[in-house]
Amino acid sequence: MASDAETGKKSSSSVNGAADSTPKTSGQRVLAVLKSNLLVLLLIIALILGIVIGICLRLRDEPYSARELMYLKFPGELLMNMLKLLILPLIVSSLVSGMTSLDSRASGKMGLRAVVYYLTTTLLAVILGIILVVSIQPGKRGDKPVTEGKNFREVDPADTFLDLIRQMFPDNIVEATFQKTLTTLEEVEGTPTGNDTTNATLAAATAAAFLSMNTTLAPMNTTLAPPPKKVLEPVLEDVKGINMLGLVVFSIAMGIAINHLGERGQPLKALFESLADVTLVLVNVVIWYSPIGVLFLVTEEVVSMQDPQQTFEQLSFYFITVMAGLAVHGFVTLPLIYFVICRKNPFKFMYGVLQALVTALGTSSSSATLPVTMRNLEENNGVDPRVTGFVAPVGATINMDGTALYEAVAVIFIGQIENFDLDIGTIIVICLTATAAAIGAAGVPQAGLVTMVIVLTAVGFPADRVGLILAIDWLLDRFRTSVNVLGDAYGAGIVHHLSRADIERMDEEDREAALAEVKAAEENGKSADVKDITLDTSNGHANYAFNEKL
Repeated sequence: MASDAETGKKSSSSVNGAADSTPKTSGQRVLAVLKSNLLVLLLIIALILGIVIGICLRLRDEPYSARELMYLKFPGELLMNMLKLLILPLIVSSLVSGMTSLDSRASGKMGLRAVVYYLTTTLLAVILGIILVVSIQPGKRGDKPVTEGKNFREVDPADTFLDLIRQMFPDNIVEATFQKTLTTLEEVEGTPTGNDTTNATLAAATAAAFLSMNTTLAPMNTTLAPPPKKVLEPVLEDVKGINMLGLVVFSIAMGIAINHLGERGQPLKALFESLADVTLVLVNVVIWYSPIGVLFLVTEEVVSMQDPQQTFEQLSFYFITVMAGLAVHGFVTLPLIYFVICRKNPFKFMYGVLQALVTALGTSSSSATLPVTMRNLEENNGVDPRVTGFVAPVGATINMDGTALYEAVAVIFIGQIENFDLDIGTIIVICLTATAAAIGAAGVPQAGLVTMVIVLTAVGFPADRVGLILAIDWLLDRFRTSVNVLGDAYGAGIVHHLSRADIERMDEEDREAALAEVKAAEENGKSADVKDITLDTSNGHANYAFNEKL
């Protein structure tokens, strides 16, 4: 993968060099920019048109009926259905293929360090996002009084944790694709306890004393039976919805098992890799339809707004919450981790990959930024090419700190607007599924939109409310992509620092191998001049050049 990336980088450089030799007119440059940002421009145009059309439709005196709103929302509903349709193949294929490729590439200490770093920073990003959105509560902003929270079932905290573990190990993987098991509490009549009998006796004695003082009342029976006690008992029930945790655990286990089989597992590995590629093609098709869906989703959202001023205030605080989380994670959490481990200036390291960060801001794709990221790491920050060849490509695939943070904030924000009760169990599910969905997200523009539907589905929140946050998602997508790339860069620097001894040992082994080749050549009567052996680390190993004969 490293050699492919390097080859792509060299060919890209040669192409760019050839292109630079031919002067371009201003019109050609404008067309090139428009072509590279066509999807973003279409989304912005759809957003603006949706707002304008929605405002115009609100000028009607009569309120719109539910049927009229349904017709207006129909193209957007198709978009959400297509996104939901891709959840199952996307999460399974990406995790299985990701685990198979990651395990084969990460069999040594370097891979273990990279994986631990990826999981740690992604989880920290999700926790940071949850803390901020729960503290700021952007979805509850405004003067409109908050109604009673929505809660579909009465739960116990212990049952919530048991449900989490139970969902990780479903008894039927097919059923996990469309339903999950949850614990509910039902009231049943129980046997009165000793305290209940005592209370009933006291009540009877009090009534008898009252009747003895009031002689005008007719005699009545003062013996009172204790009322039946209502007891809440846990009952397991099947609930409609994808068991996302079960599918994630199964996919990870499947990927590990396939790699463990070695050659016998290659057919399955190729199958899931092909499935992941096909799913990505379908995702790209759906994403190109998204401007049409966004147009009607935003229009319906504007028309059905009860209080536009409050909605605007909520979106403003949502934007502030996400940006604050990205800023803290990018300028505090990641640099602090780098400084604690490497004892070097993290902001100098950040400056070295500034070009990659700007590229990510412009392209909104960590995969498209990968060649620039690798070049900045090697040329500006001195990271060994063997490290960048492993850490950077894998990081661009599974390390999505900014996306994970954004998903956690967005899902809880939607829950706050809908006024759902967010218990600790729901927050834990959001934390786990946001982390897993971010790992399974493809490094392409607007992939976070697909993974957000995954998290919303996992916790049972209405996925169609995604239309509310699409108004500013195109801008947030660029900033969270920059944080993703920054996390990849710091990961490469940290792995390089921790793997110095391993790299030196690899260099020494390659040097000894080169010397052995020279000695073998001399024994065969060939020249011992080895100037033709050059230092090349792009293929994952080092070849040395010596300026003297042995």
